[in-house]
Amino acid sequence: MLWHYLCIVVLFVHSGFAGKLNSAKTVIKKDPPSTQGLLYPFESESRDIRSLDGIWRFLKGGYNDSTKGLVEKWYATDLDKIKPTLAMPVPASYNDLTTDESLRDHLGVVWYERKFFVSHDWSLDKRVWLRFGSVHYSAIVWLNGIEVVRHDIGHLPFEVEVTEHLKFGAQNRLTVLCNNTLTRSTVPQGEVVQLLTDAGNKTFQTYTFDFFNYAGIHRSVVLYTTPKVYIQDIHITTDVVVDSNDDDYDEASGEKEDRIPGNIGIIDFKVTIAGVDSNEVTESPDFQSYYLHLQLRAADDIVAHEMCKGRTFNGTLRVKNPILWWPYLMNPVYGYLYTLEIYLHSATDESLIDVYRMKVGIRKIQWDESSFLLNGRKVYLHGFGRHEDSDLRGKGLDYALLTRDFNLLKWIGANAYRTSHYPYSEESMQFADENGIMIIDECSSVNTDYFGADLLYNHKSALEQLIHRDRNHPSVIIWSIANEPRTQKNQSEPYFREIVRYVKTLDLTRPLTAAINVEIGKDKLAQFLDIISFNRYNAWYHNAGHLDTISIAVKTEAINWNKKYKRPILMSEYGADTLEGLHSLPETIWSEDYQIALFGQHFKAFDYLIKQNWFIGEFVWNFADFKTEQAYTRVGGNKKGVFTRNRQPKSSAHLLRERYYGLCKQFYECEVPSDFLPYSIHWRYRVHRPAVDGEICDSNSLPKECINFKLN
Repeated sequence: MLWHYLCIVVLFVHSGFAGKLNSAKTVIKKDPPSTQGLLYPFESESRDIRSLDGIWRFLKGGYNDSTKGLVEKWYATDLDKIKPTLAMPVPASYNDLTTDESLRDHLGVVWYERKFFVSHDWSLDKRVWLRFGSVHYSAIVWLNGIEVVRHDIGHLPFEVEVTEHLKFGAQNRLTVLCNNTLTRSTVPQGEVVQLLTDAGNKTFQTYTFDFFNYAGIHRSVVLYTTPKVYIQDIHITTDVVVDSNDDDYDEASGEKEDRIPGNIGIIDFKVTIAGVDSNEVTESPDFQSYYLHLQLRAADDIVAHEMCKGRTFNGTLRVKNPILWWPYLMNPVYGYLYTLEIYLHSATDESLIDVYRMKVGIRKIQWDESSFLLNGRKVYLHGFGRHEDSDLRGKGLDYALLTRDFNLLKWIGANAYRTSHYPYSEESMQFADENGIMIIDECSSVNTDYFGADLLYNHKSALEQLIHRDRNHPSVIIWSIANEPRTQKNQSEPYFREIVRYVKTLDLTRPLTAAINVEIGKDKLAQFLDIISFNRYNAWYHNAGHLDTISIAVKTEAINWNKKYKRPILMSEYGADTLEGLHSLPETIWSEDYQIALFGQHFKAFDYLIKQNWFIGEFVWNFADFKTEQAYTRVGGNKKGVFTRNRQPKSSAHLLRERYYGLCKQFYECEVPSDFLPYSIHWRYRVHRPAVDGEICDSNSLPKECINFKLN
């Protein structure tokens, strides 16, 4: 039903008719269907993977003739036989890879094509699946001229079994139609308008969000195999409870710093197998013919195991004195992950059928009216809003960029970031798990302005797919349901009441938030949230240039949010555009000096708010500069990054590094890097300076002792 509507609006109509359809009232009472499967494709004894990444053939279509390729069945033959194609890398955004202005700003459909071979071995008692990490915004996929799947909502994965459509031992042709059109019912929203030019009316996309609408096949495309009967889905939740019978903890062991004595780690699991009721397997489905053996490994040791039977295999693994998953700098052992091994066996002959392995972090999340706790300890979040954005590749997956970004996050001492304003790659979530970086996981609802029934359905679907994909990641600690929606509108109240109701049916183990920029007296969303996040650009969009207005404004707003709703509060965005290399004394806007001064004024407010015990976090906007649509307020994009777009630090990065490590030292007694201002006296005496005339001065000395020295 959803795809039928999308095709009508996006693919088969011109902009005027689309506008009429978008304004129509469509009553949708049902929640979207639950996602099935979509486990991340890992190799195992029973599973093979074939990457289809690389150079594909590419053909651009027009907006006003979007149906041309469908009517003429371009998917039924080689695209090169239709018209000359371009070489296009996958994964990548297509916008910045040519010198063609019309492709950079393209609206409508593009076509991708890839040819590949599949071994005869894959036809032997296996299922073969085709999986896309994401296609923005919508996709139709054909294999050998046969349509196999449709999907919309960019930034999220989708897959389909293609066993019956493959040619084993022969060449196959994969064709993908990608459409980047945004309407009032897509997530995020946009509108298609016309502009009079020398060549006549030009159709183009408008949107209110402040980042470029990159498009294409953004993440990896793979083929992978499973057995006919296979492990389809896994749902993990973890907890930590006190072991009332703990008398075996070895006080003399070297594990005291890594383990918390007296605790038991709880891993509740629900595993679904599929294929049993297929006629290929048995005429009469019998789930008792199968059983699961689960093992939890810490390095080479098996620390827990369980056997179970049933259509949906439910159970619990218990780990005595577990190594808990901790955020970066909160514990010397951070980002610790166990390996969960799941073996599917035949109960008839005990033969091994399928194997799937995944990483699991054991941790406990709690929250109340004033605090957010992890493993029983209060957490103070300090990090960034981010974007998946870089030169040339746009929003395309890049392991080199991921590696650099996480190294910078750790260098600067951040412990968290927000996936503003859409789901990031599954690979980035794995990086966060391994590096102990906490994630506020946000869906792609950004700047929502029109609250219709069709949008409500799609928004729910976006959240359901996001939560299904990321629910097993220990790094994901909070769900964010939207960024800066127009919640002063009356329609927003019943809309978000329904969104929150629905999300609470999907996951109760994490709190909900949304990044709000509407004034407290007008907002109608915060009442439904567990944690209130607010975006505010004091001395930038508000009172630009007046740094002395920041501290009082931030303190007042945070206090008012807490006073009204009695919830934990965090500042999810603040910052200033900064042109790399521009300096000014005294500070003026756009200079690196102004960004430093603006940060300092916010730090004063945050230090005050921390003492109130309900303020739980601060997030700079943004981690790195990123591209936006062309605008007179943007010089080559948004420059609010602490790092440049090619990931080099601005002056403010060094100040923020001291701030973030200082917070970790204050709250968690973490080790502070020794290279902070190594040849000067640090203003808080947190670091060493060179000894003078044999004097010994370290971070534990009193300030007066450290500064009492003679100059020659």
